[in-house]
Amino acid sequence: MTNHEENPLIRPYRVEIPQSALDDLRDRLRRTRWAPDLPGTGWERGVPTAYLRELAQHWAEEYDWRAQEAAINAHPQFTTEIDGATVHFLHVRSPEPGATPLMLLHGWPGSIVEFLGLIGPLTDPVAYGGAAGDAFHLVIPSLPGYGLSGPLPGPGWTDARTAAALVTLMDRLGYERYGVQGGDVGAFVGPLMGRAAPGNVLGVHANGLLTFPDGDPAVMGSLSAAERDRLARMDEWQEKEGAYMRLQGTRPQTIAAALHDSPAGQLAWIVEKFQAWTDPAAELPEDAVDLDVILTDVSLYWFTGTAGSSAHTYYERFNDPGMWAPRERGTVPTGVAVFPTDVSVRPLAERAHHVVHWSEFDRGGHFAALETPGLLLDDIRDFFRPLG
Repeated sequence: MTNHEENPLIRPYRVEIPQSALDDLRDRLRRTRWAPDLPGTGWERGVPTAYLRELAQHWAEEYDWRAQEAAINAHPQFTTEIDGATVHFLHVRSPEPGATPLMLLHGWPGSIVEFLGLIGPLTDPVAYGGAAGDAFHLVIPSLPGYGLSGPLPGPGWTDARTAAALVTLMDRLGYERYGVQGGDVGAFVGPLMGRAAPGNVLGVHANGLLTFPDGDPAVMGSLSAAERDRLARMDEWQEKEGAYMRLQGTRPQTIAAALHDSPAGQLAWIVEKFQAWTDPAAELPEDAVDLDVILTDVSLYWFTGTAGSSAHTYYERFNDPGMWAPRERGTVPTGVAVFPTDVSVRPLAERAHHVVHWSEFDRGGHFAALETPGLLLDDIRDFFRPLG
Protein backbone atom coordinates (compact mmCIF):
# COMPACT_ATOMS: atom_id res chain seq x y z
CA MET A 1 0.00 0.00 0.00
CA THR A 2 1.28 3.47 -0.89
CA ASN A 3 2.23 5.72 2.01
CA HIS A 4 0.39 9.03 1.70
CA GLU A 5 3.53 10.98 2.52
CA GLU A 6 5.17 9.42 -0.52
CA ASN A 7 2.35 10.28 -2.93
CA PRO A 8 2.21 13.99 -3.87
CA LEU A 9 -1.15 13.45 -5.54
CA ILE A 10 -2.83 12.84 -2.17
CA ARG A 11 -3.22 15.76 0.22
CA PRO A 12 -4.30 15.70 3.90
CA TYR A 13 -7.61 17.42 4.57
CA ARG A 14 -9.64 18.73 7.50
CA VAL A 15 -13.18 20.07 7.49
CA GLU A 16 -13.00 23.71 8.58
CA ILE A 17 -16.21 25.60 7.82
CA PRO A 18 -15.66 29.35 8.33
CA GLN A 19 -17.55 30.99 11.19
CA SER A 20 -18.99 33.41 8.65
CA ALA A 21 -20.72 30.49 6.92
CA LEU A 22 -22.25 29.36 10.23
CA ASP A 23 -23.44 32.89 10.96
CA ASP A 24 -24.92 33.19 7.49
CA LEU A 25 -26.78 29.88 7.90
CA ARG A 26 -28.33 30.97 11.19
CA ASP A 27 -29.29 34.36 9.77
CA ARG A 28 -30.98 32.79 6.74
CA LEU A 29 -32.87 30.30 8.88
CA ARG A 30 -34.12 33.07 11.19
CA ARG A 31 -35.35 35.09 8.22
CA THR A 32 -37.09 32.21 6.41
CA ARG A 33 -40.35 33.10 4.69
CA TRP A 34 -42.47 30.10 5.67
CA ALA A 35 -44.97 28.60 3.26
CA PRO A 36 -48.43 28.23 4.83
CA ASP A 37 -49.82 24.71 5.18
CA LEU A 38 -53.06 23.83 3.49
CA PRO A 39 -55.42 23.09 6.40
CA GLY A 40 -56.20 19.43 6.93
CA THR A 41 -53.08 18.11 5.15
CA GLY A 42 -49.93 16.34 6.36
CA TRP A 43 -46.87 14.40 5.25
CA GLU A 44 -48.71 12.96 2.24
CA ARG A 45 -48.22 16.35 0.52
CA GLY A 46 -44.66 16.98 1.67
CA VAL A 47 -42.97 18.25 4.82
CA PRO A 48 -45.49 20.05 7.09
CA THR A 49 -44.40 23.62 7.76
CA ALA A 50 -44.94 23.37 11.52
CA TYR A 51 -42.54 20.41 11.69
CA LEU A 52 -40.04 22.10 9.38
CA ARG A 53 -40.04 25.29 11.47
CA GLU A 54 -39.21 23.32 14.63
CA LEU A 55 -36.41 21.52 12.83
CA ALA A 56 -35.01 24.74 11.39
CA GLN A 57 -35.11 26.39 14.81
CA HIS A 58 -33.13 23.50 16.28
CA TRP A 59 -30.64 23.76 13.41
CA ALA A 60 -30.20 27.50 13.97
CA GLU A 61 -30.26 27.69 17.75
CA GLU A 62 -29.25 24.36 19.31
CA TYR A 63 -27.43 22.19 16.77
CA ASP A 64 -23.65 22.17 17.29
CA TRP A 65 -21.90 21.97 13.93
CA ARG A 66 -18.45 22.27 15.53
CA ALA A 67 -19.02 19.07 17.52
CA GLN A 68 -20.08 17.24 14.36
CA GLU A 69 -17.14 18.71 12.44
CA ALA A 70 -14.79 17.42 15.15
CA ALA A 71 -16.33 13.95 14.86
CA ILE A 72 -15.56 13.91 11.14
CA ASN A 73 -12.06 15.29 11.70
CA ALA A 74 -11.34 12.53 14.20
CA HIS A 75 -10.69 10.33 11.17
CA PRO A 76 -7.87 10.73 8.61
CA GLN A 77 -9.10 12.56 5.51
CA PHE A 78 -7.53 13.37 2.18
CA THR A 79 -8.27 14.84 -1.22
CA THR A 80 -6.92 13.98 -4.63
CA GLU A 81 -7.71 15.12 -8.16
CA ILE A 82 -9.00 12.46 -10.55
CA ASP A 83 -10.21 13.18 -14.08
CA GLY A 84 -10.41 16.90 -13.27
CA ALA A 85 -12.55 16.46 -10.15
CA THR A 86 -11.56 16.81 -6.52
CA VAL A 87 -12.29 13.60 -4.61
CA HIS A 88 -12.48 13.79 -0.84
CA PHE A 89 -12.19 10.60 1.19
CA LEU A 90 -11.68 9.16 4.64
CA HIS A 91 -8.95 6.53 4.81
CA VAL A 92 -8.91 4.56 8.05
CA ARG A 93 -6.43 1.72 8.33
CA SER A 94 -7.16 -1.27 10.54
CA PRO A 95 -4.67 -2.30 13.24
CA GLU A 96 -4.93 -5.80 11.76
CA PRO A 97 -2.25 -6.12 9.04
CA GLY A 98 -4.25 -8.71 7.11
CA ALA A 99 -7.41 -6.59 6.93
CA THR A 100 -9.39 -6.53 3.68
CA PRO A 101 -9.53 -3.15 1.91
CA LEU A 102 -13.14 -1.99 1.59
CA MET A 103 -14.67 1.08 -0.05
CA LEU A 104 -17.97 2.36 1.37
CA LEU A 105 -20.21 4.35 -0.97
CA HIS A 106 -23.06 6.61 0.10
CA GLY A 107 -25.99 7.72 -2.05
CA TRP A 108 -28.36 10.68 -2.33
CA PRO A 109 -29.26 12.43 -0.10
CA GLY A 110 -26.56 10.73 1.90
CA SER A 111 -22.92 11.50 2.68
CA ILE A 112 -19.88 10.15 4.49
CA VAL A 113 -21.77 10.82 7.74
CA GLU A 114 -23.73 7.61 7.14
CA PHE A 115 -20.66 5.49 7.83
CA LEU A 116 -19.01 7.18 10.82
CA GLY A 117 -20.59 4.79 13.29
CA LEU A 118 -19.35 1.74 11.37
CA ILE A 119 -15.69 2.79 11.21
CA GLY A 120 -14.69 1.39 14.61
CA PRO A 121 -16.38 -2.04 14.33
CA LEU A 122 -15.22 -2.52 10.73
CA THR A 123 -11.58 -1.51 11.24
CA ASP A 124 -11.04 -2.92 14.74
CA PRO A 125 -13.54 -5.74 15.28
CA VAL A 126 -11.58 -7.21 18.21
CA ALA A 127 -12.17 -4.03 20.22
CA TYR A 128 -15.92 -4.52 19.65
CA GLY A 129 -16.03 -8.19 20.58
CA GLY A 130 -15.48 -9.51 17.06
CA ALA A 131 -12.85 -11.52 15.24
CA ALA A 132 -9.59 -10.18 13.80
CA GLY A 133 -10.36 -11.92 10.51
CA ASP A 134 -13.32 -9.59 9.97
CA ALA A 135 -11.18 -6.45 9.90
CA PHE A 136 -11.23 -3.95 7.02
CA HIS A 137 -9.09 -1.06 5.87
CA LEU A 138 -11.71 1.57 4.96
CA VAL A 139 -11.83 4.09 2.14
CA ILE A 140 -14.95 6.26 2.37
CA PRO A 141 -15.21 8.81 -0.45
CA SER A 142 -17.58 11.69 -0.86
CA LEU A 143 -18.95 10.87 -4.31
CA PRO A 144 -17.83 13.31 -7.04
CA GLY A 145 -20.29 16.21 -7.00
CA TYR A 146 -21.43 15.50 -3.44
CA GLY A 147 -20.44 17.27 -0.25
CA LEU A 148 -16.71 17.65 0.26
CA SER A 149 -15.96 16.32 -3.27
CA GLY A 150 -18.05 18.98 -4.95
CA PRO A 151 -19.08 20.87 -6.89
CA LEU A 152 -18.33 19.10 -10.17
CA PRO A 153 -15.90 20.67 -12.65
CA GLY A 154 -18.30 20.15 -15.58
CA PRO A 155 -20.90 17.87 -17.17
CA GLY A 156 -20.49 14.23 -18.12
CA TRP A 157 -20.11 12.68 -14.67
CA THR A 158 -22.08 9.52 -15.27
CA ASP A 159 -22.12 6.65 -12.80
CA ALA A 160 -19.60 4.82 -15.00
CA ARG A 161 -17.24 7.80 -14.91
CA THR A 162 -17.60 7.99 -11.14
CA ALA A 163 -16.88 4.26 -10.89
CA ALA A 164 -13.75 4.66 -13.02
CA ALA A 165 -12.57 7.54 -10.82
CA LEU A 166 -13.01 5.47 -7.67
CA VAL A 167 -11.14 2.53 -9.20
CA THR A 168 -8.34 5.01 -9.86
CA LEU A 169 -8.51 6.14 -6.24
CA MET A 170 -8.06 2.60 -4.94
CA ASP A 171 -5.18 2.06 -7.35
CA ARG A 172 -3.60 5.33 -6.22
CA LEU A 173 -3.82 4.12 -2.63
CA GLY A 174 -2.01 0.93 -3.61
CA TYR A 175 -4.91 -1.49 -3.10
CA GLU A 176 -4.79 -4.28 -5.67
CA ARG A 177 -7.71 -6.36 -4.30
CA TYR A 178 -10.60 -4.81 -2.43
CA GLY A 179 -14.31 -4.96 -1.74
CA VAL A 180 -17.00 -2.37 -2.33
CA GLN A 181 -20.18 -1.70 -0.36
CA GLY A 182 -22.81 0.81 -1.41
CA GLY A 183 -26.43 1.84 -1.07
CA ASP A 184 -28.71 3.98 -3.25
CA VAL A 185 -26.38 5.68 -5.79
CA GLY A 186 -23.61 3.57 -4.28
CA ALA A 187 -25.57 0.49 -5.36
CA PHE A 188 -25.27 1.74 -8.96
CA VAL A 189 -21.61 2.75 -8.73
CA GLY A 190 -20.36 -0.30 -6.79
CA PRO A 191 -21.34 -2.89 -9.43
CA LEU A 192 -19.93 -0.61 -12.13
CA MET A 193 -16.60 -0.63 -10.31
CA GLY A 194 -16.78 -4.43 -10.45
CA ARG A 195 -17.38 -4.28 -14.20
CA ALA A 196 -14.59 -1.76 -14.71
CA ALA A 197 -12.02 -3.69 -12.66
CA PRO A 198 -13.16 -7.31 -12.19
CA GLY A 199 -9.61 -8.39 -11.47
CA ASN A 200 -9.37 -5.95 -8.56
CA VAL A 201 -12.84 -5.96 -7.00
CA LEU A 202 -13.20 -9.15 -4.96
CA GLY A 203 -16.88 -8.55 -4.20
CA VAL A 204 -19.66 -5.96 -4.17
CA HIS A 205 -22.17 -5.71 -1.33
CA ALA A 206 -25.25 -3.54 -1.94
CA ASN A 207 -28.34 -2.35 -0.13
CA GLY A 208 -31.11 -0.42 -1.85
CA LEU A 209 -30.25 -2.24 -5.09
CA LEU A 210 -32.75 -1.40 -7.83
CA THR A 211 -33.73 -4.33 -10.01
CA PHE A 212 -35.59 -3.64 -13.24
CA PRO A 213 -37.69 -6.11 -15.26
CA ASP A 214 -36.21 -6.92 -18.67
CA GLY A 215 -39.42 -8.21 -20.18
CA ASP A 216 -38.47 -11.90 -20.20
CA PRO A 217 -41.84 -13.68 -19.70
CA ALA A 218 -40.14 -16.76 -18.22
CA VAL A 219 -38.51 -14.68 -15.49
CA MET A 220 -41.64 -12.66 -14.81
CA GLY A 221 -43.73 -15.81 -14.65
CA SER A 222 -41.37 -17.37 -12.12
CA LEU A 223 -41.69 -14.57 -9.56
CA SER A 224 -43.25 -15.40 -6.24
CA ALA A 225 -46.25 -13.49 -4.90
CA ALA A 226 -43.94 -11.58 -2.54
CA GLU A 227 -41.62 -10.65 -5.42
CA ARG A 228 -44.52 -9.49 -7.58
CA ASP A 229 -45.73 -7.40 -4.64
CA ARG A 230 -42.28 -5.84 -4.37
CA LEU A 231 -42.34 -4.95 -8.07
CA ALA A 232 -45.77 -3.39 -7.60
CA ARG A 233 -44.35 -1.32 -4.75
CA MET A 234 -41.62 -0.11 -7.10
CA ASP A 235 -44.26 1.18 -9.52
CA GLU A 236 -46.14 2.81 -6.65
CA TRP A 237 -42.90 4.36 -5.39
CA GLN A 238 -42.14 5.86 -8.80
CA GLU A 239 -45.64 7.34 -8.96
CA LYS A 240 -45.81 8.72 -5.43
CA GLU A 241 -42.17 9.27 -4.42
CA GLY A 242 -40.31 9.82 -7.69
CA ALA A 243 -40.97 13.54 -8.26
CA TYR A 244 -37.57 14.54 -6.81
CA MET A 245 -35.86 12.13 -9.20
CA ARG A 246 -37.69 13.42 -12.28
CA LEU A 247 -36.89 17.01 -11.35
CA GLN A 248 -33.21 16.38 -10.60
CA GLY A 249 -32.93 14.19 -13.68
CA THR A 250 -34.47 16.71 -16.06
CA ARG A 251 -34.04 20.24 -14.64
CA PRO A 252 -31.27 20.07 -12.02
CA GLN A 253 -30.27 23.69 -12.36
CA THR A 254 -33.78 24.89 -11.60
CA ILE A 255 -34.00 23.08 -8.29
CA ALA A 256 -30.40 24.14 -7.58
CA ALA A 257 -31.49 27.80 -7.65
CA ALA A 258 -33.96 27.17 -4.82
CA LEU A 259 -31.85 24.86 -2.67
CA HIS A 260 -28.61 26.81 -3.00
CA ASP A 261 -30.27 29.97 -1.67
CA SER A 262 -32.52 28.61 1.07
CA PRO A 263 -31.31 26.37 3.89
CA ALA A 264 -34.93 25.78 4.89
CA GLY A 265 -35.58 24.56 1.35
CA GLN A 266 -32.49 22.34 1.43
CA LEU A 267 -33.64 20.97 4.79
CA ALA A 268 -37.13 20.17 3.49
CA TRP A 269 -35.76 18.58 0.31
CA ILE A 270 -33.65 16.11 2.29
CA VAL A 271 -35.64 15.52 5.48
CA GLU A 272 -38.64 14.46 3.41
CA LYS A 273 -36.60 11.45 2.30
CA PHE A 274 -35.62 10.60 5.87
CA GLN A 275 -39.33 10.47 6.63
CA ALA A 276 -40.42 8.52 3.54
CA TRP A 277 -37.53 6.08 3.14
CA THR A 278 -36.75 5.03 6.70
CA ASP A 279 -38.32 2.10 8.56
CA PRO A 280 -42.10 2.24 8.04
CA ALA A 281 -42.51 1.85 11.81
CA ALA A 282 -40.89 5.28 12.33
CA GLU A 283 -43.41 8.12 12.24
CA LEU A 284 -40.90 10.96 12.11
CA PRO A 285 -37.36 11.07 10.69
CA GLU A 286 -35.79 11.37 14.14
CA ASP A 287 -37.62 8.22 15.21
CA ALA A 288 -35.35 6.33 12.80
CA VAL A 289 -32.13 8.41 12.68
CA ASP A 290 -30.60 10.74 15.27
CA LEU A 291 -31.74 14.28 14.52
CA ASP A 292 -28.28 15.82 14.71
CA VAL A 293 -26.95 13.21 12.28
CA ILE A 294 -29.67 14.20 9.81
CA LEU A 295 -28.75 17.87 10.26
CA THR A 296 -25.06 17.09 9.75
CA ASP A 297 -25.92 15.41 6.47
CA VAL A 298 -27.99 18.43 5.39
CA SER A 299 -25.25 20.79 6.59
CA LEU A 300 -22.67 19.12 4.35
CA TYR A 301 -24.85 19.76 1.30
CA TRP A 302 -25.48 23.35 2.44
CA PHE A 303 -21.93 24.38 3.35
CA THR A 304 -20.43 22.83 0.20
CA GLY A 305 -23.15 24.18 -2.11
CA THR A 306 -23.63 20.77 -3.72
CA ALA A 307 -27.42 20.57 -3.99
CA GLY A 308 -26.99 21.43 -7.65
CA SER A 309 -24.01 19.28 -8.59
CA SER A 310 -25.49 16.23 -6.86
CA ALA A 311 -28.74 16.85 -8.76
CA HIS A 312 -26.79 17.07 -12.03
CA THR A 313 -25.60 13.49 -11.51
CA TYR A 314 -29.25 12.45 -11.88
CA TYR A 315 -29.39 14.31 -15.19
CA GLU A 316 -26.33 12.39 -16.32
CA ARG A 317 -27.95 9.10 -15.26
CA PHE A 318 -31.16 9.92 -17.13
CA ASN A 319 -29.27 10.89 -20.28
CA ASP A 320 -26.52 8.26 -20.33
CA PRO A 321 -27.25 5.72 -23.10
CA GLY A 322 -24.72 3.32 -21.59
CA MET A 323 -26.60 3.27 -18.31
CA TRP A 324 -29.67 1.66 -19.84
CA ALA A 325 -28.15 -0.32 -22.72
CA PRO A 326 -28.19 -4.13 -22.52
CA ARG A 327 -24.98 -5.50 -21.04
CA GLU A 328 -23.44 -8.79 -20.07
CA ARG A 329 -24.13 -10.12 -16.59
CA GLY A 330 -21.56 -8.97 -14.05
CA THR A 331 -18.99 -11.53 -12.96
CA VAL A 332 -17.91 -10.16 -9.57
CA PRO A 333 -19.49 -11.92 -6.55
CA THR A 334 -22.37 -9.78 -5.32
CA GLY A 335 -24.20 -9.68 -2.01
CA VAL A 336 -27.55 -7.95 -1.50
CA ALA A 337 -29.11 -6.80 1.77
CA VAL A 338 -32.82 -6.03 1.49
CA PHE A 339 -34.49 -3.81 4.08
CA PRO A 340 -38.25 -3.19 4.39
CA THR A 341 -38.37 -0.14 2.11
CA ASP A 342 -36.16 -1.74 -0.57
CA VAL A 343 -37.66 -3.15 -3.77
CA SER A 344 -34.87 -5.55 -4.75
CA VAL A 345 -36.10 -8.75 -6.44
CA ARG A 346 -33.63 -11.64 -6.49
CA PRO A 347 -34.48 -13.24 -9.90
CA LEU A 348 -34.11 -9.82 -11.53
CA ALA A 349 -30.91 -9.02 -9.65
CA GLU A 350 -29.46 -12.36 -10.74
CA ARG A 351 -30.04 -11.43 -14.38
CA ALA A 352 -27.64 -8.51 -14.01
CA HIS A 353 -25.26 -9.56 -11.22
CA HIS A 354 -23.42 -12.65 -9.97
CA VAL A 355 -25.45 -12.87 -6.77
CA VAL A 356 -23.93 -15.24 -4.22
CA HIS A 357 -25.43 -13.77 -1.02
CA TRP A 358 -28.97 -12.52 -0.32
CA SER A 359 -30.37 -11.33 3.01
CA GLU A 360 -33.78 -9.92 3.84
CA PHE A 361 -34.55 -8.03 7.06
CA ASP A 362 -37.81 -7.13 8.76
CA ARG A 363 -36.64 -3.82 10.21
CA GLY A 364 -34.62 -0.85 9.06
CA GLY A 365 -34.89 1.11 5.85
CA HIS A 366 -33.09 2.91 3.06
CA PHE A 367 -30.46 4.49 5.36
CA ALA A 368 -29.37 1.12 6.73
CA ALA A 369 -25.97 2.26 8.06
CA LEU A 370 -27.76 4.81 10.26
CA GLU A 371 -30.97 2.92 11.08
CA THR A 372 -29.77 -0.62 11.72
CA PRO A 373 -25.96 -0.48 11.70
CA GLY A 374 -25.64 -3.83 13.48
CA LEU A 375 -27.63 -5.66 10.82
CA LEU A 376 -25.67 -4.06 8.00
CA LEU A 377 -22.35 -4.66 9.76
CA ASP A 378 -23.05 -8.37 10.25
CA ASP A 379 -24.21 -8.78 6.67
CA ILE A 380 -21.08 -7.09 5.29
CA ARG A 381 -18.93 -9.43 7.37
CA ASP A 382 -20.93 -12.50 6.36
CA PHE A 383 -20.60 -11.63 2.68
CA PHE A 384 -16.91 -10.80 2.58
CA ARG A 385 -15.70 -13.47 5.03
CA PRO A 386 -15.36 -16.25 2.39
CA LEU A 387 -14.01 -13.81 -0.23
CA GLY A 388 -11.22 -12.02 1.64
